[in-house]
Amino acid sequence: MSNTAQPSATQRKSRRNVRMLGKLAMIAVLMFGFGYSLVPLYKKICEITGINVLAVQENLNVKTANTQVDASRVVTVEFDANTTGPWRFRPAVASMQVHPGEMAQVVYEVVNTQDRSMEAQAIPSYAPQAAGQFFRKMECFCFKQQTLGPKEARQMPVSFTIDPALPKNVTTITLSYTFFEVGLKAKGS
Repeated sequence: MSNTAQPSATQRKSRRNVRMLGKLAMIAVLMFGFGYSLVPLYKKICEITGINVLAVQENLNVKTANTQVDASRVVTVEFDANTTGPWRFRPAVASMQVHPGEMAQVVYEVVNTQDRSMEAQAIPSYAPQAAGQFFRKMECFCFKQQTLGPKEARQMPVSFTIDPALPKNVTTITLSYTFFEVGLKAKGS
């Protein structure tokens, strides 16, 4: 008997392994295709059945009112800027009127008039002082030190709301910032 007529056990095992690898590769491709088609298939089923929770089109242009805004009251917020140093610092507007609970934004402008970089910090204060606990800043340049390059000008926003719990007799709040340079060594030391 000759070995050439029948494949050896090793050759049969090798062919079975190749067939198994092909079957596993086909299963992997089918699984990927099934997973890839699930999202469009799910959307189509939702459209047909009328569920359509993924793509609600009719409510896109409806704006919901913020129920925390007290539209019956108006508070005037005045803005002030003080500096101790060789730069210009001022609010873009002197005042604005906001409803308690309404999000508002003001921009302060600063210009470093020096020929060198500087590190500066802004410290807020409020008048009346008790109003400070009702003044909520979401974004403020006063949260961290500012580095200004030589002759650099920058606009720095303050986003805020006024808590609707502000006493009704307070109709005007002044937000004042003192902008000063930090990290300078005292002269003579």
